[in-house]
Amino acid sequence: MSDHSTRRSPWLTEDLDLLRELARSFLAREVAPNLWRWGEQGHVDRDLWTRAGAAGLLCLSIPEEYGGGGGTFAHEAVLIEEQARIGDSAFGTSVHSGIVAHYVNAHGTEEQKRRWLPGLASGELVGAIAMTEPGAGSDLRGISTRAVRDGADYRLTGAKTFISNGSQADLVIVVARTGGAPDAPELSLLVVETREAEGFSRGRVLDKVGLKGQDTAELFFDEVRVPSAHLLGGRPGQGFAQLMDQLPQERLIIAVSSVAAMEHALALTVEHVKQRTAFGRELMAFQNTRFTLAECATEAAVARSFVDDCVLRHLRGELDATGAAMAKWWASDRLCRVVDECVQLFGGYGYMTEYPIARAWTDARVQRIYGGTNEIMKEIIARSL
Repeated sequence: MSDHSTRRSPWLTEDLDLLRELARSFLAREVAPNLWRWGEQGHVDRDLWTRAGAAGLLCLSIPEEYGGGGGTFAHEAVLIEEQARIGDSAFGTSVHSGIVAHYVNAHGTEEQKRRWLPGLASGELVGAIAMTEPGAGSDLRGISTRAVRDGADYRLTGAKTFISNGSQADLVIVVARTGGAPDAPELSLLVVETREAEGFSRGRVLDKVGLKGQDTAELFFDEVRVPSAHLLGGRPGQGFAQLMDQLPQERLIIAVSSVAAMEHALALTVEHVKQRTAFGRELMAFQNTRFTLAECATEAAVARSFVDDCVLRHLRGELDATGAAMAKWWASDRLCRVVDECVQLFGGYGYMTEYPIARAWTDARVQRIYGGTNEIMKEIIARSL
């Protein structure tokens, strides 16, 4: 729940309030002063990961026995909200902690969990997941990266793109074909430890319209040997089921961040129109300004209520793929609408990159694309009708 919202989310607790204070303090000290610089260099500083790990802010919802915080998805949501509150779109912790670590925790063998989760929790390992390819996005059947069994190893060959945390990742979960027909591939998830992987290389850090400080890269695998012990879950052909199991949480993360970003944009704009004058009076005195902000505040409140309900359902283990798809497309769509209205109220200043509202605008657009495009979300919903 952002400062601008007057509604306290029903999933919040006193423990989460304390976490919010910790997260807010850490982000103000370690992240906010560096956002512009990270935007120019295309990634956060590597030691931010270990500092966040030392502060206990990585893998908040991973069990303590593996080095995590022992919390729930609600703990991850608080950190996501606090990042949005300062306009932080650079630190890819939601991918690292909320997605990569959960693939390992939910589907890894005991040996795999003990091998990788403590490093992810400490920040010694940076995690990424490599699904998208130059020729395959939301449609997993189009994946061409292939892993062929060769004795005790797999030989992994293919290319991935748009990979968050890609240039810094020490641990990459790679979606690959391990068999099956061209139109019905058998998919598996292989975990690549990049530091010692011969044949693994990174392309450029991609120059995006928004999310300038978020490390997004191309990854290449040329006959990379991956021990069969690093096949997630230990059995081939489980990849599609593993992906379907984890995608609802990924989409809920996007919904949570979209609502928080909406509230952030609204707070920035309310402050601006109360200070800026035109024709001898505050912008807030104009009916168009008040009505536009009334609409934006309502959009944000409705989205907050729905996404809060989805968080509660997820905490109870009841959020299904359809509900997550609804939350993802609706919240990200509303975000783009609200932030665009907010930019308009800033006038020319809203188009200047040094203004946070301009960065919020460019950062928002990709929310409707990644995690499965909103068109795919509607297809998932339609299939349930």
